[in-house]
Amino acid sequence: MMTLRAKILWGFIALANLVAIVSGAAWYVGYIRAIDQVYARAQSDLALASDRLQAQLQRYQELAVLMSNHPDLVKLTKADATEADRQLAQDTLRAAADKTGAVTLVYIDRNAHVLASATPQVPRDIASSKYYVRAMTGALGVAHDYDPVFEMRSFYYAAPFFGADRRVSAVLAVVVDVGRIEARWRGTRPTVYFVDDAGEVFISNRSEILGWQRKKGQIGVHSQKANDGVFASSAVGNYEIWHLNWGQYVPETALHLATELPTIGLQAEALVDLGSARRITMLQTFIAGGSLLFFGTVVLFFVQRRHALAETNQRLERRVQERTLELRRAQDDLVRAGKLSALGQMSAGISHELNQPLMAIQQYADNAVAFMEKGRLDTVSSNLGQITSLAQRMARIIKNLRAFARNEHEPMGRVDVVGVVETAIELMQRRCDNDGIVIEWSPPDQPIYVVAGEVRLGQVVVNLISNAADAMVGQSDKIIQIGVDVSKTVQIWVSDSGPGIAEPEKMFDPFYSTKTVGDGDGMGLGLSISYGLVQSFGGDIRGENTGQGAKMTVELQPHHGGK
Repeated sequence: MMTLRAKILWGFIALANLVAIVSGAAWYVGYIRAIDQVYARAQSDLALASDRLQAQLQRYQELAVLMSNHPDLVKLTKADATEADRQLAQDTLRAAADKTGAVTLVYIDRNAHVLASATPQVPRDIASSKYYVRAMTGALGVAHDYDPVFEMRSFYYAAPFFGADRRVSAVLAVVVDVGRIEARWRGTRPTVYFVDDAGEVFISNRSEILGWQRKKGQIGVHSQKANDGVFASSAVGNYEIWHLNWGQYVPETALHLATELPTIGLQAEALVDLGSARRITMLQTFIAGGSLLFFGTVVLFFVQRRHALAETNQRLERRVQERTLELRRAQDDLVRAGKLSALGQMSAGISHELNQPLMAIQQYADNAVAFMEKGRLDTVSSNLGQITSLAQRMARIIKNLRAFARNEHEPMGRVDVVGVVETAIELMQRRCDNDGIVIEWSPPDQPIYVVAGEVRLGQVVVNLISNAADAMVGQSDKIIQIGVDVSKTVQIWVSDSGPGIAEPEKMFDPFYSTKTVGDGDGMGLGLSISYGLVQSFGGDIRGENTGQGAKMTVELQPHHGGK
């Protein structure tokens, strides 16, 4: 059988496992919900950053479209254009560049010759550039690249100008400084970067990751330097989580978002810090797990306490059973002691009751012999009848004495209280006669049955008669009245004409007696034994003072039905 300590240990192990499972579930659910909130906010931040970049670039796109058919520039497409026209066009382009912040504006003919420029420097390899080739098809040309002439990351817009023959006569190219645009929102949150078709980080508000690339089949972006930055990716629900070591301004654990920007040929991506989400989730998990641990510990404490109390109760019950057996043995010993005490008090009367018939029997026998010799057979027959009567009386006395003295362990059953009272009176009659006590007893006309043990009930009645006799020692008028009343219960009462009960509350205490110590009249066990015996029948015994003596009443349950 498992000990209490082992039960407590296994209980804590089960509780710890439950706390771990619940905490893990709380962490996962809480983390997903926290990421949901971060994702909604991050989408807005990424959309805002994308719109801001596109809006800043769009003004240069509009500049290229609006300036492509400027009259000062259109003159350069004609055959009669002069140097003065060229100078005027350059002044116009320079003024536009100064007002918009463009790096330069270049006006190019259909043969890729520069007709005018806002700056002395112009992009090289114009004829093969994407923006020029695209513009020569009649569409708006857009491109980005690192410009070695201006030594900067540049964005290019090229707008075509259609001549009288409806062909592209010239192209106005606007060169934009990307670094100047970044300067306005560098360092803001969250980390945002824009990757081109080649997988290179071309624009970002974190300068440390500029130029990093994403090769085909890769997830993150990576530095070209060896061991520069650590990257790992995991999935939480439907979200992509990146684990990074890209510097102090880039979060170590971040939610990755991406959206395409086809108008500028880039993909916008954001890395949103999940530190706050992790801290909130950790706090929620700690609260959930701590609460469960606390309440689980309380419940486990009470459960284990209940088990401990149950085991303690079992031990106490075993001890109570053991003590009950001991008390029963002690009670049996007290009953036997009470019987011996009563037998001692009755011994003189019993001896007289037996000796008197024996002497009479001897006398009748001697007379029968004498009358037989004389032939007086009728007288002999009368003497023998007297001998028979006396022998039956002696047998009845011995039978009652043996029944009173024997140890009774048989179960309770139907007992005639009238017969029990008469037997007790017969046992005590001689003593009462010697003490001058008158017993007044009017037996009912028919038997009255109760639930009891016959021998034990007889001992109770003998004890009550004996106590009544003891109470009247030294008085002149000594009367004991005995009666049986029947109502809902059967009541046997014994009253005397003695001085009454001095301390009613103590009369059933063991060894309580009003007799002088050492006078040999008893140990004060009679009423205590009687109380225990009556209680074992399911009855009750009580005593009271009547004003003319004491009255003891035994109340028993009537017997209904069979034997």
